[in-house]
Amino acid sequence: MTIRRYKLKAVFTELNQFDSFCGDDDFIEVVLWHNGEGIDVRLGGEGQHRFGLTWGQYKALRALIKELDG
Repeated sequence: MTIRRYKLKAVFTELNQFDSFCGDDDFIEVVLWHNGEGIDVRLGGEGQHRFGLTWGQYKALRALIKELDG
C-alpha cells in the first residue's frame, strides 16, 4: 500500500458580501482536486452543501448560467 501526502489548493470567502440573504457564518470554499481534473465546492453555514465537478461539468454549468443570464 502506498500512502501519499500532498497539499491542496483552496480559496475561501464569506458569502454575506455577495448575498444579502446570507448570515455572518455563511461561506463558500473551492478546492482544486489533487489530480487537477476538477473542483470540490463547499457551502457552509446553517444549511451546508458539498459537491464536486469535473472541469467539463463546470464548463457546462457555466454555459447554462450564461444562457439564463443573457
